[in-house]
Amino acid sequence: MDPAWARHLPPGVDPASVDLLARGSLPAAWGSRFAAEPERPVVHDGDRWHTAGDLDRRSRAAASRFARAGLGPGDRVVMSAATSYDLVVAHVAALRLGLVVVPVNGAYRAREIGAIVADCEPAAAVVDSEARGATVQELASGPVLVVDPAVSTLADGPEPDLDACGPDDLALLCYTSGTTGSPKGAMLTHGNTLASCEALRLAWRWDEHDRLVLALPLFHVHGLGVGLHGTLLCGGSAVLLPRFDADAVFDAARAHDATLFFGVPTMYARLAASPRAAELAGLRLCVSGSAPLPASLHEELAVRAGVRVLERYGMTETIMNVSNPYDGERRPGTVGFPLPGVDLRLDRSEDGDDAGEILLRGPNVFPGYWRREDATHAAFTDGWFRSGDIGELDADGYLSIVGRAKELIISGGFNVYPREVEDVLLAHPAVAEVAVVGEPSDEWGELVVAVVVPAGEPPSEEALLAHAARDLAPYKRPRRVRFVDALPRNALGKVLRHEL
Repeated sequence: MDPAWARHLPPGVDPASVDLLARGSLPAAWGSRFAAEPERPVVHDGDRWHTAGDLDRRSRAAASRFARAGLGPGDRVVMSAATSYDLVVAHVAALRLGLVVVPVNGAYRAREIGAIVADCEPAAAVVDSEARGATVQELASGPVLVVDPAVSTLADGPEPDLDACGPDDLALLCYTSGTTGSPKGAMLTHGNTLASCEALRLAWRWDEHDRLVLALPLFHVHGLGVGLHGTLLCGGSAVLLPRFDADAVFDAARAHDATLFFGVPTMYARLAASPRAAELAGLRLCVSGSAPLPASLHEELAVRAGVRVLERYGMTETIMNVSNPYDGERRPGTVGFPLPGVDLRLDRSEDGDDAGEILLRGPNVFPGYWRREDATHAAFTDGWFRSGDIGELDADGYLSIVGRAKELIISGGFNVYPREVEDVLLAHPAVAEVAVVGEPSDEWGELVVAVVVPAGEPPSEEALLAHAARDLAPYKRPRRVRFVDALPRNALGKVLRHEL
């Protein structure tokens, strides 16, 4: 009997022949691609196309500079810079050398950066801001080498061994705050990153003829671990956009004969609202992820733009898990069925509820959290990763995400953990108690809303929002503040968030 994920395979592919780890690692696969077709264009940065041969040459040079500066396999390197070809080169170079990349949102404030730096103890930081570099150095417990994305301040050196990492070697350390507000580093191995991209290559028929408009940030698994990594594995090409803008996406797709666009629901809401929405029909495939795509928006895009968006389900700890089919019905309100190599089951309650927590296993699933045995142990049950998301399976095997076991807010495709925002707001002297919740939004998926019990005279909403802005990235900040006399609690004192 074929596994559930066999439904994603191209016609004629035997499930028994699928080996997602056959190429060893993404860098090894990339290196072979670069050597085979050095003249093929791979990355457009807004000015010009850069070829596979150029990316190979420049990443080798950057890797040699990292090595001469004393960096070696296993060393962590923070990367916090705006999207650019230089950043792509530095990232590829780091992985080819065996460094562990720690992507960090450039909008993070000192408090957020400090927590990550203290935990991962980086040997280097690639930044495009002197102030951010100084912050990393100041908050680190040891010396940190700070360089620009072009790695121009380091001296050349002999080329070290490259592309030698195996599937079990650590590739990325991606931080997620967790419901406690304490950041945890999800350890993603070279095997995890390779398996996820290979699964997408098969399921989405992604090949060297595809050109992706990439407006997602490169500090997030969606843009980095799917968009960039997948493009380089498949031998395709990507048009980098520094930020999302609907007209810029349409312009790039038209100018460069693009075939793919990956985005979050917020982006698709703006594309659907554009008078140019029908231009999306020129793309072979539009994929949505990082937050639930409203079924109404799915239908609006089908009517106004003539596209059936393919929704999928992934997360930091597993990269990609589930997808609607490329061939077959892309069912609104669902995320489809498991991708090649992924096993999925629901941990249902004993009362016969159809819904249950989504449990996952496969070569895409991370081995655990960096230096957090307690959190790692809690995240797994008999080898299955507990996603924290609640799902239902329909009669045809399509998965729907119906809720979250964890108190997570997803706004604009980014994860916001209430505890972290609450801790910041509680530092304001006029706040006695606070609960942060998500409010449904057609544009953002959810809006971050703070429900505040004031300590005496209520402060102004503007004052609280300004206070939050000092310590939180923009996507984490409350969009609204509501004042109440008391927070609803149960007999044990736990806040009843569903009543808010």
